[in-house]
Amino acid sequence: MGREWMTSLDYDGSPGGLFAMKLHEVILRNFRPYAQETRISIDDFTAIIGKNDVGKSCVLEALEVFFNESLVKIDSDDSTKGTNETNVWIGCSFSDPPQLVVIDEDATTTLADEYLLNENGHLEIIRIFDCAARRIAGSTYARALHPSAEGFADLLSLRNTDLKKRFDALKIEDKEVNKAVNNSLRKAIWRSSKDLRLELQLIPLDKEDAKKLWTSIETDLPLFALFQADRPSRDEDAEVQDPMKSAIIEALAGQRSLLEQLKEAVRNQTVDVARRTLEKLREWDASLANELSPNFKAEPKWDQIFKITLTSDEQIPINKRGSGVRRLVLLSFFRAEAERRREGHPGRPLIYAIEEPETSQHPNFQRMLVEAFQELAQTNCQVIITTHNPALARFAPPSSIRFIDRSTGATLVHQGGEDILDAVAATLGVLPDSRVAVLVFVEGPTDVEFLRHASKQYHQVHPEVPDLSDTKEVAFLPLGGTNLQQWVDKKYLKGLGRPEVHLYDMGSQRPPRYEEAVRRLQVAGVRAYLTVKREIENYYHRDAIQEAYGIAIPVIADTDSVAEVVARLVHESAATGRAWGDLEEKTQQSKMSHVKQRLVRDALPRMDYNRLAQADPDGLIPQVLRDIDTSRIDYLNN
Repeated sequence: MGREWMTSLDYDGSPGGLFAMKLHEVILRNFRPYAQETRISIDDFTAIIGKNDVGKSCVLEALEVFFNESLVKIDSDDSTKGTNETNVWIGCSFSDPPQLVVIDEDATTTLADEYLLNENGHLEIIRIFDCAARRIAGSTYARALHPSAEGFADLLSLRNTDLKKRFDALKIEDKEVNKAVNNSLRKAIWRSSKDLRLELQLIPLDKEDAKKLWTSIETDLPLFALFQADRPSRDEDAEVQDPMKSAIIEALAGQRSLLEQLKEAVRNQTVDVARRTLEKLREWDASLANELSPNFKAEPKWDQIFKITLTSDEQIPINKRGSGVRRLVLLSFFRAEAERRREGHPGRPLIYAIEEPETSQHPNFQRMLVEAFQELAQTNCQVIITTHNPALARFAPPSSIRFIDRSTGATLVHQGGEDILDAVAATLGVLPDSRVAVLVFVEGPTDVEFLRHASKQYHQVHPEVPDLSDTKEVAFLPLGGTNLQQWVDKKYLKGLGRPEVHLYDMGSQRPPRYEEAVRRLQVAGVRAYLTVKREIENYYHRDAIQEAYGIAIPVIADTDSVAEVVARLVHESAATGRAWGDLEEKTQQSKMSHVKQRLVRDALPRMDYNRLAQADPDGLIPQVLRDIDTSRIDYLNN
């Protein structure tokens, strides 16, 4: 019985298109170890960390229930033990909800106009399952700031005739209202109230226009794919370990308009045949013909029509190969997806949830896997992983960490930051490579790539500068921002007895954010620096950036944010119709983060020795590199 992966995505053939909605929070209540309502924030890349059996996989399985109910289904054992509560809550909050929602062919509305957004302007959907019921089925609600005043709270559940009665009873004078359209009536009724008494409440999405709204919204939710571990291997699991299934479903999602046209054409032709058949039957037996009518029993399941798998020359399908091979295929799938989306094929937003991706993987592949996840997270995807492996956890940005702790008995989820890094280190441990001779603290993974590349270029001209592009004796720790300072202040790695070199960004604050920390390190005899310019990106030559993007780049001051300047230029060149200043801060940050990734990928290879030297007239980078080598030599000699 080996550890296996299986994939799950569910596609219902419904129409839709590209959108920006992203998962913002997972909400759990009375679900397995999560007795109290627990909210887990989700970033573009999220690493859920904790010991075994603390509830990491529960989060991913709850999402599978919410989106698909395919690999995982709710049963009576899912409610928290030791309580009298039988209702399980699984919810998701989404940022950037769709601007317009289609109710039917004649009516469009907005979620804000229907009072279906929560206090943060997000779409929050809660599914509630009664685990004491004989047949467990979920009921769907929107948790929203909705009118609670008498006569104004139930409008979404009323039919057109009832809405008109309510409108007339209130004696509303509104010449703009269209009484044939429900949402026009609702708006008029709500406008007539002096105080709607908006309150956070659960709005059922199972009747009348509320149901139509949910049906429309549901087609705009991201697709969700769960890759599970700890599954016994069985021959009948035809698509276990085969990520091609998710590729099929994403491809189908991109062709929904054509599929809808095909479905409608087939429906019309077959209904016409059925109608003609009934007309002929009516000539023989009118009463029998009147009892019959054409009816499609189910929507077509397109994902069951198209099949693809990867086979060897011996025609052995991927699900029959060894676990190591399957995981290598999975790794390659994520890397290929990242590359495809980078090349301008974003597809429908996806959420990839992967349990313990490090299982049976070589450490080098573990690093490549996390890098592929982080690249995907910049391409209209979100990636959620679970792990209890410190080797994998150290590759994750600290802000992406969600640490699950049950040491007090209750299940608590802590978001990445200064206050939990010591707990993560204590729980998972720190497993250093015995070959490591020096620790280099930097703020982010892009800084690491820059230093590695620069060391190789400088070494070719000045051999005394070390080439760190492939050394095992130098460990880079991209811990990021204030988290980096936390690790330094609390000396988490002091016990390793390794020399340290620190490189902090000058930043935009005055005095610099890390000036005092650098001073204290220097007093203590540690080699520590602030960049002369704002950050590492300011050490890219302008020509390299222009060649990478193919657009004119103005002179960027040493104190300006290169990522922001370039992201603004790229956004404006795309002519989206929205000014940079009108974008949400989270969207701006995402675009800036993508610029940093692309600079590493496309501009850094264009940074030869001459360009590096021109962009760094103070010689900071080669000095830092020499200090790293000196620290390494001193340690090895001792």
